[in-house]
Amino acid sequence: MGKIIIACRASKTSPRFHFFKYVVGLVARKRVWYLTATLVACIATGVLIRFWNADLEPKLFSCFPLRMNRLEKVTPAPHSPTGTQQPWRDRNSSPWQDSEEVKTLKELIAWPEPQGSPTFNSSTSPQNCDYRILKPRASYFVGETLELLLTARDHRNRPKSYGGDFFLAKLHSPRLKAGVTGSVKDHQNGTYTVTFLLLWPGDVEVSIQLIHSSEAVQILKRLRDTYPDKVYFYGYFRRNGTEERTECNLDIPQKPVCEYIDPGTGERWVCVRPKWLPCSSLVYHSAGGVRKITSTEDEMFLNGTLTHPIIEGHLSALHVLDRNSTRGEPRPLVCTPGLPIPNPSGFYFNDVWMSRVCTGKRFPNPSDMRRCLRGKIVYMFGDSTLRQWWEYLVNVISTLIQIDLHVEHNSGPLLATDSEDSYLLQYRAHGNPLRMLKYWMADRHYVANDIDAIGGGPDLVIVLNLWAHFVTYPVDLYIRRLQSIRRAVTDLLQRSPQTTVIIKSANTGFSMLHGSDWLSLQLDIIMRKMFSGLPVAVIDTWQMTSCHYLKQDLHPGRVIVQNEIDLFLSYICPH
Repeated sequence: MGKIIIACRASKTSPRFHFFKYVVGLVARKRVWYLTATLVACIATGVLIRFWNADLEPKLFSCFPLRMNRLEKVTPAPHSPTGTQQPWRDRNSSPWQDSEEVKTLKELIAWPEPQGSPTFNSSTSPQNCDYRILKPRASYFVGETLELLLTARDHRNRPKSYGGDFFLAKLHSPRLKAGVTGSVKDHQNGTYTVTFLLLWPGDVEVSIQLIHSSEAVQILKRLRDTYPDKVYFYGYFRRNGTEERTECNLDIPQKPVCEYIDPGTGERWVCVRPKWLPCSSLVYHSAGGVRKITSTEDEMFLNGTLTHPIIEGHLSALHVLDRNSTRGEPRPLVCTPGLPIPNPSGFYFNDVWMSRVCTGKRFPNPSDMRRCLRGKIVYMFGDSTLRQWWEYLVNVISTLIQIDLHVEHNSGPLLATDSEDSYLLQYRAHGNPLRMLKYWMADRHYVANDIDAIGGGPDLVIVLNLWAHFVTYPVDLYIRRLQSIRRAVTDLLQRSPQTTVIIKSANTGFSMLHGSDWLSLQLDIIMRKMFSGLPVAVIDTWQMTSCHYLKQDLHPGRVIVQNEIDLFLSYICPH
């Protein structure tokens, strides 16, 4: 027979070439001319070549400086006979979801649902809702309550027969720069009781907003729970001059993915497997985009003209009288972690937040702030609404110098120190999900891991805040994340009870389609419940942002941030 030719891509000086030559010579000497033997030799050669190259990836991977990526596997695409989006629970069903705490938390945020299949015309109309005073009195005094009956009506001006509308209410005095939030009780029959505590004398006005109709709330809930990957991210893989970008998220159905499991917390992050590069070459992360998942009918209920409008009420001007004695308010306690939070938690008067939780102090001058922070180490872990605190302090205190770490500003870490008073402030964004500009994956840490690495002490302050980047996901994810952080906080306080831990609540003013105040409220309720009973301080920025005269904004104005900082410092320096 003729010569056997094996076509392989190998240099004549390479070990592979000599191996091929040896195989061919061996076959010729033994006179084994069967084609099957040749095929076996080629297959074996391919396996060995793959084996020789395989040692490169583990070596590079072991040097990869990503804390969360030390455990990695490639997950194949799940088989789906229908090819449709699978519910989040179906993909992650576990006994954890049936635990008592998870059940209790979900019951706590349960929301009334509309009856039947409502049409747009049968949904709540902000123009047709109204309110009136319950049990009007001739005079109103500081310390008393004011109650209103709010009636919801649909677009045909018919009274609603079920509840579930999301209202925000405040009582305010524009001239006095005063304001307080009101509580809204849903009677689940289309009527609501709105209650205000009268806390200052003078003329007062009522403002009630319909944030979302009950019908819109159910759409938001469905979109949150059914499409967890509607907001997506990018991962950037790089090696030897080659770069690939793929989609990343907490879960990506129907595609083979690189799976990254954080060894400290068990948190999972996945990216679509790149075509050429290995999973271990993930270097950068950034925000991606938002998928359109709303129908035309959904958009009718979520129209911007129906979000946050002011409800017109039948209410004449009210004047609140001072009792010229005690206001009936108990004297607030010294600001220490673990205090209960009354409702309302405070109010504005002359643009100053008067806390009802504890005796808040004022820090009007940078020198006052410096004295309070002297010798302290403050770690801030959270989102951009907490980064505002770090930026405010750096901008106000001239001796507080930022150290340039050459990182992306939004994600951090950001570091500033005052050598004259020997204190340090650090901000770092919490772990994924994070919708931010492109930054190093190595700069992304999970909060629980960082807390575990802190010894604690009387001069150490931990400030936590996370919610805004979690509102688009089913609440299971948020509960899991808070459980790991709560465990880390509990361990920290056990080894160092003198450590001060402060939690900043959610803000109002989230007006995006997938980031409404209703979604924020759900997570804020969960956070408060999960940390109740622990010696931590919760700063109620939800109320501080909802009853001020400034327009509600996810990133509030300077005067609101200043009041937040004053209360924050009051817990560090209560005396």
